[in-house]
Amino acid sequence: MSKYGTIPTSSSAGGAPLGGPSRPDFISRAKARGATALATRRPWRELGDIHAIGLPHSLGDAYLRVRANLSHFAMNYAIVVLVVVFLSLLWHPVSLIVFLVCMVAWLVLYFLRDDPLVLFGRVVGDGFVIAVLAVVTLGLLLLTNATANILSSLLIGLVLVVLHAALHKAEDNADDEVVRWYAPVPPPPSH
Repeated sequence: MSKYGTIPTSSSAGGAPLGGPSRPDFISRAKARGATALATRRPWRELGDIHAIGLPHSLGDAYLRVRANLSHFAMNYAIVVLVVVFLSLLWHPVSLIVFLVCMVAWLVLYFLRDDPLVLFGRVVGDGFVIAVLAVVTLGLLLLTNATANILSSLLIGLVLVVLHAALHKAEDNADDEVVRWYAPVPPPPSH
């Protein structure tokens, strides 16, 4: 019986080593998760539709637009912010390298990990992993003297995202978001 084209679901004698999944398994899982995350991305043509741009009628309307568009275009907005940060780091190559190394550490130790992290025979909680990664990332970026550059580029990216979200008419997705987040409460029965 041939097993060509099948993905093994458990480790066998010739499968993954005892220490964890093999490198090809990890890479294929990372590709699958990346593809799943990118599948939530909306078409860029929809994001850049000039006919969908208009001033909101009120502050409440702007709030509802931002709320709906942040949910609808979440992956697109994340990509925009990451591109802005990446472009700002092009003039700081050491910071760019540190940022990329920290991003790989976050991916391996937090985002792409299926099994709990075990150090010295003890399971390390996700909260501890996040805290350590955040402190190490912040510390390394402070050592590169580009922290102000990174924070300003993050702020620019966030301003661009909120400005677009407030100006983009969310007619198609606003009703879904309004019902999801602001479903009217039925009145109490009168007796």
